[in-house]
Amino acid sequence: MTNLRQAIDRIVESLLATTPLPPQLSEPFCWSMNTDPLDWFHSQPLFPKFYWQTRDGKEQVLALGQVKTFSDPACAEHQLAKGQRIWGGRSFDGRTERNQRCLKSFFFLPQIEIICRDGQWFITLNVCADLLKVRSALSKLIIQSQRLSHLDCDVLATQHQPEFGQWSTMIGDALSAIETTELQKVVLARKTTLELDRALPAASLLKASVEINKSNFHFLLALDEKHCFVGSTPERLFWRNDSELYTEALAGTIGRGKDAEEDLSLATWLLNDSKNIYENRLVVDDITQRLNPHSEQLDVEVTPHLVRLRNVQHLKRDIEANLIPDVPSSTLLDLLQPTAAVAGLPREKAVDFIVENEPFVRGWYSGSVGYLSPEQSEFCVAIRSALIVDNKVHLFAGAGIVPGSVAESEWKELDRKMATLRNLLGPSPDKHMEKKAG
Repeated sequence: MTNLRQAIDRIVESLLATTPLPPQLSEPFCWSMNTDPLDWFHSQPLFPKFYWQTRDGKEQVLALGQVKTFSDPACAEHQLAKGQRIWGGRSFDGRTERNQRCLKSFFFLPQIEIICRDGQWFITLNVCADLLKVRSALSKLIIQSQRLSHLDCDVLATQHQPEFGQWSTMIGDALSAIETTELQKVVLARKTTLELDRALPAASLLKASVEINKSNFHFLLALDEKHCFVGSTPERLFWRNDSELYTEALAGTIGRGKDAEEDLSLATWLLNDSKNIYENRLVVDDITQRLNPHSEQLDVEVTPHLVRLRNVQHLKRDIEANLIPDVPSSTLLDLLQPTAAVAGLPREKAVDFIVENEPFVRGWYSGSVGYLSPEQSEFCVAIRSALIVDNKVHLFAGAGIVPGSVAESEWKELDRKMATLRNLLGPSPDKHMEKKAG
């Protein structure tokens, strides 16, 4: 079976021999069982780069380099050839008055995609007019990569934004606004910054997460060597194939039990708790109201079912739609992001409250990441995520605030959600503050 080097050589031969050149060239190959895809991904010098693994584990993509970048996915949809995909995402608050540094959205048509679909590996080249640039990108690929080291770094310091006292005040203000204004729900978040004893390769954190956080989307977006946004999220924003659309309401949370008996008890409580059921229903109502004008048929799961993850359990309701003709995926992004599960209801009122009260800018956190193509698109919600810059890891998590929310319980929910990535790193010396806060 052809190895990666041989597949690259075949693509170069096709570049020289094929006239006219198609938009894409693709070759199957056999991935080396001695090489971890994230080790290989980390070794590659081409930027931007994007790693993607679907929630069911059936597709894995390593997208490298750029043929073209797009700040508006709607423009990209009209320029893509059949089979081409742009990768990237849309931030929560980029290019707003509050957060000028973060991009509103960033998508790129990669030069090279390494794709594993149902166990079959392919290398795909998006061809551009500059063939020297194309061949240069292929020549830069590092075939034999080094293994990433294990996560043996120590956490030197932990800082929360907000601290627990400010969090309690925020919750009180949110509950007052819900009682006295149109606001029905607001999702408030915390940023926890870990200072490590050494720089952390983002791919090594994600590699550890992929191994133990099952039934999640896994992603890594690196615009350059120094800034990486990674996540292992359970939540799909949407998947569409032609006119078929699948989305979901993932809202309502409780922790996992210490044993099977306690786990079942917590699950039973969550499935019957009026506050969490109400929170989930708000998300369902928001999604269906937004999709109705664009759907010929809309089906919603009648009652929530349970999703069990490593640290938490969620309420989830699946939503399926048959779209009317000519609804672009970029329109679906506009409709569904930010969802009521990461912002609140009504959307504009909730976002205004977040901007006025959260002591940090969210950036890519609670935005969406994934891919868009003429035939099929899929995005996940960028929660259970972290921004990694040198030796600092900025973790993010949010909690939906509705009538009945209690500051201490919601703080503990943030801890459980952050544990998706936080528990992969060493223990923090700041135990006293964490115990007092939690």
